[in-house]
This record gives sequence, structure tokens and C-alpha cells, in this order.
Amino acid sequence: MVGPAPTPQNPKDSDSLDGNDMTSLLITNCRLPDARDEASLRSVLVRDSSIERIADADSQLDADRVIDAGGRLVTPGFIDVHIQGAGGADTLDATSEALQTISQTCVRFGVTSFLATTIYKPGQRNDHLKLAAQYTGRDLGGAQLLGVHLEGPFISPHKRGMIQPDCLGEASTAILADIYTLLGSTLKMMTVAPELPGSEEIIHTLVRHGAVASFGHSKATYDETLRGFDMGITHVTHTFNAMPSLHHRDPGPLAAVFEHPGVTCQVITDGIHIHPSVVRLTYKAVGPERFVTITDGIQALGLPDGRYVYNGMEYECRSGTPRYKDGTLIGTAVTLNELAARLIRFTQCPPAEAIRTITENPARVLGLGRTKGRIAPGYDADLVILEKDLSVRATIVGGRIVHQRREGV
Repeated sequence: MVGPAPTPQNPKDSDSLDGNDMTSLLITNCRLPDARDEASLRSVLVRDSSIERIADADSQLDADRVIDAGGRLVTPGFIDVHIQGAGGADTLDATSEALQTISQTCVRFGVTSFLATTIYKPGQRNDHLKLAAQYTGRDLGGAQLLGVHLEGPFISPHKRGMIQPDCLGEASTAILADIYTLLGSTLKMMTVAPELPGSEEIIHTLVRHGAVASFGHSKATYDETLRGFDMGITHVTHTFNAMPSLHHRDPGPLAAVFEHPGVTCQVITDGIHIHPSVVRLTYKAVGPERFVTITDGIQALGLPDGRYVYNGMEYECRSGTPRYKDGTLIGTAVTLNELAARLIRFTQCPPAEAIRTITENPARVLGLGRTKGRIAPGYDADLVILEKDLSVRATIVGGRIVHQRREGV
């Protein structure tokens, strides 16, 4: 059963403890990621749901509530374009409560917006897709659901990874038409294997409708990958994972990806899906502008290690790494702020560059570069206050404080 839609919260009616009974918010004494001088402190004035002004910390600005960041880093809200579940819930659960749980778990780790990443099952009801479409852009009490990222069904059965056989199908325009009936414009990204017969029309249709066509779960050769880019693919799903490896005589898709300047790359920077040295190599190869850090998070994200069930199959999560009993990796339970911290550790990149891979870059991938991913006047007031280790002090979505660490925690 699909539950009733959540009632959008009225800031005037919410608990004043959360600081949501306001129309303006001033964050003072904060460091911004792009500051030339680390000692330079700034103030960010938010009015309603937008950033109104950036000023020196000692500027006299009025607001309904003032937060002293105490010299902490304030960044744009994080955007996760590849997360399936969190907090014990999954998009596949097909309930409003599951989407709320994912949304409210995300903000604990600085994620202010996300794509519900999931699968389509040919010939089945796919109620989870109808529900995700229904809740896109609605108040879930935490991070904003921007739309859906479908992994498949037009992917290689030889590189399906954790995706089960009943979630695969031929590259059929009839199947794609059914997907659009379910999702409409809320389909924001689809992972496609370009070597499949019929994939060209699929990719053209996605691009025509404004969705991101992403390369992944593919056995494509170097040449087939280049043809996929010519068809309209502009993004890569979890680079290195579920695709052929780089070989000096048979370069495969990765060489094509690295060479193509117009293609952005998702990377799981946990050090498990990709060895730290390969994370470093990839970062150098594509540069900070094309690198998009993702969680590929599943329901165990935000939960302690233990045994859980995903799509009817039991798995075990240890140290943030979930695996099926046969050892198959099935995403991560490592949070996006921690993945950014690991990217800094593995590559020695400046923190501002790591932050860019979870803010500005994914916003640009989704065509939201003029409203999200930066701290500038006119941009959405999605903000995160971070400690030195990138743990989250507070998360603000659309000008509302939706998560705040308790003192002493």
C-alpha cells in the first residue's frame, strides 16, 4: 500500500528547538571552501530558501536566527547521484516511510539532495518507481529527492553485479516507454550498456527528454564506448566497477573514459571498491572537474555492522562494506562525508577540491549548476557546517535546519 503523502512542514508551526520558525538565518564566523585565506571568516545570510548575501564576518546583518559556526567550514549541501537506500530503508520498499527514512538519514551526513537509485523489473508493477515519482520534490523531512537514477534494465547480463536477472531486459523502446509512463520527467539518469542492440535509440530518447545517459554495467570495447559517447552518453556509473579492466593491448572502456573530456565519472572512494592507488590514478586522469564522488549506498548506510536483506537476499556489512554470501560487493554503507575525507587522504587533494566532487560537480551533471552546488547569492540555501574531520555539525536544506548535532555528541 502506498501511504499518504507527508504533510509539508510549515516553518512557523515547527519546533523552535530546531530553529525552523524563521524566514532568515545568518551563519557567522564560517570558513568557505573557496576562500583564498583560510583565516578569513565570512557570514552567509539566508532568506527563505535562498542565499541572499555573503559578507565579512564582522558585517552587521540582521536575521531571525544566528548560528555562530566558530570558524568551522561551511560548504554547499552534498548531492548523492547514486544512493539506493539508508537507515534500514530502500527505494525498493515502495513506501513513503522508506523514502522519508532515506531522506532523514542522508542529512545526518551532509547530503541535502539525492537521486533515488534503483532498478526496473520488466513485466512487473514497479510500484516503487511510481512512489518515487510521486515524492520527487516533496518534503520528506530531510534531503530533497531530486528524481530517479535507474541502473538498467538495458545493461549487460555479464556485468550485472548485484542486479538480479529479472531486472534486465532488451534495449526496447516499448520498455522505455513504460518506464516513462511510471516516472515521466522524474527519470533523471539511466545507466545503459551501449554495446547492446537497440541502445542507440534508448540513449537518444533519454537525451531528448533531458535525462543523463550514463555508461555502466557494460562489456563494451574501447570503440563501442566511444560510439556510446557519440550517441549522447556523458556520464559513467561507478567507474571501474561492473566494466572491463584497463589492459595495455585491449584498453576497453576505461581508456575511452579517461580520454573523453566531456564525460564525468562517478567514483566510490571507499578504498574497497577501488584500491586507493587507483582512486589516485583516476583523480589525476580525469581531474577535479570531472570527478563525482558517490556512495552507491544501500540500506545499511547509517546503521551498525550486521546482517541485512536486500531485494530478498541476505548480506553482511562489515566496516561499512556490504557483501552477499558469495563475496559480491553490493554498494557501500560508507557515508558521503567520510568518502570525501578518504578522497583527500588517498589523493592529497585540497579539501575544496574534494568538496567540489560532492557539490558543484554532481549539480552540474544534473543540470542544476545555477541553483545548487555553490555558496553564492541566488543559490539554494542547502548548506553543511563541518568539523575538521568532515563530520557534520549541522545540515540546512532550503534554509531550514534539518539536522544539528547535539552538544557533547
